[in-house]
Amino acid sequence: MNIYVGNLSYSVGEQDIRAAFEEHGTVDSVKIIMDRMTDRSKGFGFVEMSNDDEGKAAMDALDGKDLQGRPLKVNEARPREERRRPSF
Repeated sequence: MNIYVGNLSYSVGEQDIRAAFEEHGTVDSVKIIMDRMTDRSKGFGFVEMSNDDEGKAAMDALDGKDLQGRPLKVNEARPREERRRPSF
């Protein structure tokens, strides 16, 4: 299961996110999206968990939970083509 994690503080690292999610199951990978120009976090990332039940439990437990002073926005990641806005 691929999980979107948003509203991250710029100081949050991949290990911080991994630790929060590992309380709910096995984490396969964590990726914070970085701005190429500033080399700073864009404030969101993705967590991959191989077990869907553990992923859903993590989403339920962590959505709105405070991590370093900011409430997390956690939900199932959508495929890239679903996120794009139609062009006119």
